[in-house]
Parts: sequence; structure tokens; C-alpha cells
Amino acid sequence: MTDVTFDAAATRLRRSPLHERHIAAGAKFAPFGGWEMPLEYAGGGVLKEHTAVRTAVGVFDVSHLGKARVSGPGAADFVNSCLSNDLGRIGPGRAQYTLCCDDATGGVVDDIIAYLYADDHVFLIPNAANTAEVVRRLRAAAPAQVTVTDEHEGYAVLAVQGPRSGELLAALDLPTEHGYMSFSAASLAGVEASLAGVELTVCRTGYTGELGYELVVPAEHAVTVWDALFAAGEAFELRACGLAARDTLRTEMGYPLHGQDLSTEITPVQARSGWAVGWDKPAFWGRDALLAEKAAGPRRTLRGLVAVDRAIPRPGMTLHLGDRQVGEVTSGTFSPTRKQGIALALLDTDANLSEGDEVEIDIRGRRARLTVTKPPFVTPSVK
Repeated sequence: MTDVTFDAAATRLRRSPLHERHIAAGAKFAPFGGWEMPLEYAGGGVLKEHTAVRTAVGVFDVSHLGKARVSGPGAADFVNSCLSNDLGRIGPGRAQYTLCCDDATGGVVDDIIAYLYADDHVFLIPNAANTAEVVRRLRAAAPAQVTVTDEHEGYAVLAVQGPRSGELLAALDLPTEHGYMSFSAASLAGVEASLAGVELTVCRTGYTGELGYELVVPAEHAVTVWDALFAAGEAFELRACGLAARDTLRTEMGYPLHGQDLSTEITPVQARSGWAVGWDKPAFWGRDALLAEKAAGPRRTLRGLVAVDRAIPRPGMTLHLGDRQVGEVTSGTFSPTRKQGIALALLDTDANLSEGDEVEIDIRGRRARLTVTKPPFVTPSVK
């Protein structure tokens, strides 16, 4: 991600309800998924923001993420018949990573977090740029009794991430003891989740590899919650973090980014995301195509790479074994934790590359060596 100069009004970018708070904090903005979002903040920059999340606690405004609600009799069964993962594996109060695949090709339309409230209520958080398409596909397939509502601008999402995130939220009397990929919400019987009088949902989810929480807040109350976090946050070394640090953090974990590591041209089988597919389910979008690809074996697979030479891999750079091109970088960055270049890349299966093997990257005509490595590139602390 890079900082760019643009006219938000001319391009009709949406803005977070926290936009004025970001301006006050000296944010540099960039367009992302149709939104004008903070890239990094004054007084720190990407490296300090990244380090804050790895060592203390950072907060990201990720309100650009989509929000959609599926409700009505049989809503959970309907979602389960469309999206890849098996909602039958979890119960109310749990969240699940899942994929919306194209029925014909198996390519990934989007990756989504599904929050199961009840058999008749599922809340979805897709990616910003893909929300409308996910909602369109679900609406087109929904039976008469199931309603699919686009609530993209109705909620803000604040990601509170880092080893001290639980301490900070506990100091604000928010629930923190629920397990990974579960959530506490005022609408779940017997569970209270509110801050400064604002009812919200506290999810044990995140995109950084650290212990963390995501707060889903009604948009009109986002400023109240943001201010409450920072009023209590100084004691915990809280730092506002932008999308540039979010990108370096997720890449260190090997987490895929839709549009780069996942896309309509990249299937879950190729992306090694088969763990997010309910292979034994009788129906989900893309099932036949994915079962066929799994049985035949994919022509390319997503692998991790670590730079041996001084090099920073970037998306689109080609990878080589001698004179043969064997793949392309999908995500690449400098790892602040490892102090070296890291990447995710699609590599040709018939190149027969194993962990520890070396490939070369082409950087404007110069070759540099990288080692094939299994992600994550850092030790995860999500649990």
C-alpha cells in the first residue's frame, strides 16, 4: 500500500464515521475498497504502529469492512448452503471464517467472517469492495422467508489488537474471556456488552496474529467508543494504527488478502484454504468445481517465501528457476519483525518446490534469492 494524492469528493469515496478523529490524529489517507481510510498516523508511521500491535496494543478503524445481515426462518441453513465452510460446526455466539465462491469456477468472490447469532440470524462481515456483490448473490438465491440486508454503513468496526488488548477492554468493563472466534453481544441472552452506554458486539477475532478483539459498533456511536478507548488507553500504550501496518501484520501471519492472494481467478484449493471448506456438505457454491480441482490437483499453489538476499518482494514480481518462470508474488513486504523481505506467491505445482528450496525474484532486471517457507512467518499469539 502506498500513500496517494486524490480528490475524495471526485471519486465519491465513502468515509468512516471516525474520519474527523483521524484528521485530528494526523492521519495520511488512501483510497481502499471504495473508502477513504487512514494509511498511517503522524508521530509514528508504519514501523511504530506495527511494533505497538506486536508488543502492546493498537486500534484500527476498519469500518470500511462490509456488514450484511441474513435473517428469517432457516437463515443459518440458507447461508450454509451458499458459503464454503460448515456453520454446523459452530453454535450461537461463535464466528467462522468462510468463503463465497463462484458456483461455476470455484474462484473466491470474497472471504467473510460469519457471526452465528441463532438459526434465524447470521451477521456477515465481507470485504469493502465485495459487499454489494456478496449481498446480490445471496439475495438472488434466498428463499422467500429469508431476508438479506446490506448494512454496510450502519456500523463501525474497531479492531483492538495486541498482547495488552484484553487488559484495555477489561479496564472498560467489556467482556474479554470468551474464546477465539467467539463473540459477546447485548442481543445474546444473558450477555452484556456495552461501553459508555453504547451497546456493541465484542468479537475475539482479528487480522494481525495477536490476541485481539473487534468491536462492532452502531455508526452513530463510533466516536463515543473511540474516545473511551483512548481515554483509558494511555496506561496500556495504545496507539492508533492504519491500514499500512495492518498489511504488514497480516502478511507476517500469511493471512490472505482478497484481490491478491484470493480472487475469482484463485480458488481455495490453489490458495491452500481448503480448511475453510466443508467438503462433506451436500451443497455450497462452487462445490463441484472445487471437488474436481482437489481430486486432480491444482496447477499452482500459494506458498510462503523469505528473502535470502537483500530484497523486498512486491505483488506482481515474477519468480524463476533458472530460465523458467515458476510463479508470481501475490503479497510481499518488508517484515518489521524479521527484518527481511517476505512474500506469499502462487507457484507452479509441476515445479515440485519443497520447503527450503530457493527461487529467484526479478526486481527490475536484477535477480535475488528467496527460500520457500511455510507461513506464518512469525509465531502467532491469537489464542
